[in-house]
Amino acid sequence: MSYKYWLPDREGKRQDFTTEGNAIIIVGANGSGKSRLGAWIEQNGMEKVHRIGAQRNLNFSENIQLKSYEDAENCVLYGGTEVNTHNKGQRWNYGKSYITKLIDDFDNVLAALIALKHNENDKFANECKKLKNDRSKWPDVPETSVDKLQKVWASVFSQRCLVEDDSKFLAKFVNDDQIDVQKTNYSATQMSDGERAVLYLAAGVLCVPKDKILIIDEPEIHLHRSIVNRLWKTLEKYRPDCLFIYITHDLDFAAAHSNVDKIWIKAYHGGERWDFERLQSEELPEQLLLEILGSRRDVLFVEGEKNSYDYQLYSQLYTKYLIIPCGSCSQVIARTKAFRASKMLHDCEVYGLIDRDYRSQQEIDAYKAHHIYVLNVAEVENLFLVEELIRLMAEQFGENEDVIFNRVKSFVINEKFANLINKQICQSVVAEIKYKLSCIEIDNKDEAEAKSSLDMGLSDIKYDDIKHEKQASFEKVLQDRDYKEVLKVFNEKGIAAAIGKELGIEKSMYQNKVINLMKGKMYDKIVTALKPYLPLEIPI
Repeated sequence: MSYKYWLPDREGKRQDFTTEGNAIIIVGANGSGKSRLGAWIEQNGMEKVHRIGAQRNLNFSENIQLKSYEDAENCVLYGGTEVNTHNKGQRWNYGKSYITKLIDDFDNVLAALIALKHNENDKFANECKKLKNDRSKWPDVPETSVDKLQKVWASVFSQRCLVEDDSKFLAKFVNDDQIDVQKTNYSATQMSDGERAVLYLAAGVLCVPKDKILIIDEPEIHLHRSIVNRLWKTLEKYRPDCLFIYITHDLDFAAAHSNVDKIWIKAYHGGERWDFERLQSEELPEQLLLEILGSRRDVLFVEGEKNSYDYQLYSQLYTKYLIIPCGSCSQVIARTKAFRASKMLHDCEVYGLIDRDYRSQQEIDAYKAHHIYVLNVAEVENLFLVEELIRLMAEQFGENEDVIFNRVKSFVINEKFANLINKQICQSVVAEIKYKLSCIEIDNKDEAEAKSSLDMGLSDIKYDDIKHEKQASFEKVLQDRDYKEVLKVFNEKGIAAAIGKELGIEKSMYQNKVINLMKGKMYDKIVTALKPYLPLEIPI
């Protein structure tokens, strides 16, 4: 699914863009015109855009005054029941403080959510009445807007659950997944700033009509860093119909949103003139990246660049980590060793994750001692080819799992691996020899000792034996047609990008589709499919 949004060009005129993910980050320093840019986006699409300003009144009434959904919705979107879809003057104080006004609509947001729940329940009841004589055709019980709100709340505050009772909201303590009735429950009006912020923002997102652009100015206000990304990623899953545009100066928040468009505002020049840059393929300017390194999260060094599938996929799989792409595997190894030895990083864990490539078990075991681990496939691209994921994607696209998997298996083994096996054997031999050469210790030795160690090491490298062993190993994998073993030893870029045709999509779109689906409700299923091929030593 693609989403459209717009930004001003250098003359202040609207310029349209599209994006595949349902989130965009506008990031910049204080005073760079971020909020003003958010207001400009809204003013250039009043009917499509709903903006939640940075200044929010988090106070509300304990007894919510009920309204029809239409009236409550209009109060939320336009500031009153008299609607002018081309002008939100009433909501924003008629232009006097269009950018910075303190928004005071908490009661309206909750009223809209409750009214929406009543409408959803009424629709279900009416459908059941129509089918009262044939219960087998009754529709499924709907997940109402309040149900969704409670699930969003639970994803953020695991020790307390949110209850809606007679149009009142209560927080209840939870102990071992059971409500502890011995503890005092408290009204939503007695919540902390962080709890009220989550209630307001979640309700505000869930109550708006379909297919809106939601501009969230400073999404991190009143929220602890440990919960802010969890909240918004959960809301993105529940509103895949909406495009979220976040306006923030929190670089950690921006970095946690991988595989999305990012706009870096460099400066504001007055009027409708901004100096900004659309950062392609997750690429943040160096000075911003250096600030992100202060996030105090556990660190995972990986191969590839910020526009690579290594980084995009690992960012989705290892959401608790600061993912740092290093380019080559040698850089991953060097940085992991160096950072683990640093006394400055005693508060976080540091891991390295590299492709298996043609590494022997001896080499793999040696890296484990330094907390550097390898995949259970030859290279990261092969994760997109594992049987579990192919079957899952076939089901997602309405295709027969067995038919699609057998096609992919035949393509990988018969058309690719079989025709490239000699090349694979040669590369494997070269890799083994390089590793054995790297193990020869000549440092800190005088010339005679160094020469002796080198001669001894070279004498142990027997080319014919290595080639015979590798050839026998690869030929057995081909003969057995063991798909998992093929993916474990087969190094060839571009195969994952070539199987989209088997699923009826463009070749280049397959990997992007997988990554974008991970951002939605398919996340758990895709992680389950890939987990057997990831090192157990790095917790997800």
